[in-house]
Amino acid sequence: MSLFPLVSPIRNTNKLIRSSALGVHGSPPYTLINADAAGRTGNWVPEPNDVEIHDVRGDEAAFTLDTAGFQFFAGAPDHTSFTDDADIRAKYYSESIALLKLLTGARRVVPFDHTVRRRRPGERDDAPDRRQPVPQVHIDQTAASAAARMHRHLPPADVPALLRRRFQILNLWRPLGHPARDWPLALCDFRSVDRARDVVPITLRYPDHNGETYGVRFAPGHRWWYMRGMRPDEFVLIKCFDSQDDGQTAVFTPHTAFDDPTTPEGAPFRESVELRMLVIY
Repeated sequence: MSLFPLVSPIRNTNKLIRSSALGVHGSPPYTLINADAAGRTGNWVPEPNDVEIHDVRGDEAAFTLDTAGFQFFAGAPDHTSFTDDADIRAKYYSESIALLKLLTGARRVVPFDHTVRRRRPGERDDAPDRRQPVPQVHIDQTAASAAARMHRHLPPADVPALLRRRFQILNLWRPLGHPARDWPLALCDFRSVDRARDVVPITLRYPDHNGETYGVRFAPGHRWWYMRGMRPDEFVLIKCFDSQDDGQTAVFTPHTAFDDPTTPEGAPFRESVELRMLVIY
């Protein structure tokens, strides 16, 4: 295991201003999924903090979905073209369902969306086909938004019974085309997070509905990890939510893209795909 003492590696780590200034003039914080005409993306302001990010290579077995909230695997996808959304849904979704059932033992896996990110310096991230790496610490789901996902993506008659089962929302993330040396993905070990202090619900405003994510307040005890030079034949499962809230099982994973100062000069800009799924046991 190697340690890289990075200089300002994570910009805009979510230290919500003064820890209590959640929004503007006391209003609840929100983030716009698409920037408005004035370029605004929300009503709260993050602050940068310096952290150390450890390279997980060689120590992958120490991190599992139920302990750390994330887990790395090796395996290339059969589907390798990620330019057509319909094609991704038809082919990549189906192979990912089989993969998740194999890895988790889940009875049912329901993919509900995906995002392809390609870093384009200087361009705005303001449409589904222009998504870029997100240099902002966040957690994709809250308990409320996870339950809403179950209602939104499953047959209504099935939902009451399924909500009584253990269910998760998992994100399958992998680089595309080349190793992710440029703006890689960092993950925070759930065991280092104080749930009562460190996370804050933030409304996520889409054009047609609202969701909810967690913002993450900075804490010096947070333990951050990444896989340096992660390849397209490697992937990580990121836990966004777990209904098994027993005080021991990881229930979420703070994560962010970051500007790695060890990135080789001339490294190609990051490209990646993430697939979010309901995983029901």
